[in-house]
Amino acid sequence: DYPHVALDLNNLAVLLEKKGNLKDAEPLHRESLSIRKKALGEDHPDVAQSLNNLAMLLQKKGDLKGAEQLYRESLAIRKKALGDDHPDVALSLNN
Repeated sequence: DYPHVALDLNNLAVLLEKKGNLKDAEPLHRESLSIRKKALGEDHPDVAQSLNNLAMLLQKKGDLKGAEQLYRESLAIRKKALGDDHPDVALSLNN
């Protein structure tokens, strides 16, 4: 349950996604999110990043309802932690 392990899992998941392997990427995104929530707390910007990345994967898989929910959670965390004018908030709004 270390944040650096979560980052490595996240990066591997993103790489798998880029290769088109959504099936193997999803559990890695979920594990990264779980570790970050436990290690950093529910309202940490890194948790928002994991939520956003998992949402992107779900969107690619066609799960638009699931993706929207995670995008909204990510946006709420980023607004609270970073403020309305932060570039990561704009990224969440765009997604």
